[in-house]
Amino acid sequence: MRSKLLVIVSLLMVASMVLGACAKAPAAPSQTLRVNLGTYPDTLDPQKSSFVNEIAHLKMIYEGLTRLDANLETVAGAAEKWSYNADATVLTFTLRANLKYSDGSLLNAKRFEYSILRNIDPTTAGEYASITDDIAGATEWRSADLATATPEQLAILKSNVQVKATDGGGVACTGYDQKDCNTLVIGLKQPAPYFHTVMSLWVTYPAKQELIEQGGESWYTDPALQLGNGPMVLSTLEPTVSAMFTPNANYWRGTAKVNIEFRYITDSAVSFQAYKNGEFDVIPLGAEDFATAQNDATLASQILNYPGSCTFALMFHQLKEPFTDQKVREAFAYALDRSAWVTDILKGLGNPTLTWIPKGFPGYDAQETRWGFDPAAAKQAIADSSYGSVDKLPPITLTFSDTPRNRTRYEWLAAKYKEVLGVDMALNPVESTTYTALTKDINTAPQVYILGWCADYPDPQNWLSVYWKTGAFGERIGYTNPTLDAKLAEADSSTDPTARMALYAQAQTMLTDTAPVAFFWNNMNTYLVQSYVKGITQTPMDSGWPGDIDPLTITIEK
Repeated sequence: MRSKLLVIVSLLMVASMVLGACAKAPAAPSQTLRVNLGTYPDTLDPQKSSFVNEIAHLKMIYEGLTRLDANLETVAGAAEKWSYNADATVLTFTLRANLKYSDGSLLNAKRFEYSILRNIDPTTAGEYASITDDIAGATEWRSADLATATPEQLAILKSNVQVKATDGGGVACTGYDQKDCNTLVIGLKQPAPYFHTVMSLWVTYPAKQELIEQGGESWYTDPALQLGNGPMVLSTLEPTVSAMFTPNANYWRGTAKVNIEFRYITDSAVSFQAYKNGEFDVIPLGAEDFATAQNDATLASQILNYPGSCTFALMFHQLKEPFTDQKVREAFAYALDRSAWVTDILKGLGNPTLTWIPKGFPGYDAQETRWGFDPAAAKQAIADSSYGSVDKLPPITLTFSDTPRNRTRYEWLAAKYKEVLGVDMALNPVESTTYTALTKDINTAPQVYILGWCADYPDPQNWLSVYWKTGAFGERIGYTNPTLDAKLAEADSSTDPTARMALYAQAQTMLTDTAPVAFFWNNMNTYLVQSYVKGITQTPMDSGWPGDIDPLTITIEK
């Protein structure tokens, strides 16, 4: 979510409040919800974030023009309403009256204009920058060659991007202090009837320009500069240790009833013990601890276990041999015993999959059967490859986030590949935050690794176009397919719901044709929550922690 990339850490993941001179701080809640989030974020810059743990923080601090509700439907956020023109190429938002940041300062449409343009700006180089490519002029500016373009050329490209904050009469806004600057108009290069939902994502969050510029490259690590408009305020941040969030008294929907603390323990065994010791209220439950919790009368009643929104895949870097060869990719997909992994490693907390879009989400293909576990077909695919035999394959290294339990899991995976395919895979454990960073760049992405994608919103466009179009996330493993790009562009611009879904179905089949990755499993959201925690709203997209869709409903009753 949100969607988002999800790093494997446990395989189940797993300064004071700044107030303006005229704002009065509310009394802090007496109760604090203590959550183990797992891996510490690589970044907390809204326009540069992409992983679940990063987004979990940003959703607390900020809110977009729209938001997803408990039913994962798009509803009004900072904007009270929106409308498209007749052919869905112009999208107009009207902001709520008297919107404020947590310090009581004005939040107007000019702030959203800045944040959206900052996401597109090629100097930002954000992880999700391509998600706003539907905006007219966005792709051209985002893709500009900074090494050769002149400042004048870049200025022209920026001016062509159709994002404009205006007053109610359509006159362009002049600044961040303009109270009647309540309208944002977005011109789209083609019909994009889903784009109001894109405006719920963290890349649009209205971080303040002056605070970003004040803090420099690592501005987001200073709680005083993370001044947002969401339900919570980042009060303190101790990198790799903890973050404390307190309620935002100026949030338009109301005030949260608890403080929320994130901590960052990546070893699920340590996290589980800490929970049993009463040190946490919410933790992801590791597969290795699931049976123990089920067999404990108290813990069993505290388990939340429900379908998630993530697909995990064994990623093959297609610019690194031997995965430049489709037959090799097919062989590794055929040799992957997904059911055994779910049974032996996940202890049933997942579902094997041969598709990218999970069951229960629009666009799921229940008929897909290709590249399922078949040792004989795996061996034949290697024989049919340009290498001819396993003995002629170059060295293969499986990189993963290092925890004691992960070492056991990846040793199992490497042993299975040796057993089924006869291939030796070297193991390369790396520190968890470093692993996240490595997977974000085509130049550093490992040869073979596991990574997940979790829904940002329930639409096949988010699964297919956002991830697999050339220039999007799939390019990190060297994936590009112009034919698929054209099919997705056709689907994205369709305003006929039936035709649109049919086009996405065709696109998903085309994606699977070339076995770009080995689709692996869909997650279960599996958590332990103390019995005194009430009001958690569950959704399939609870990839960070259960309840983050709406922290306002959470209470602690003890």
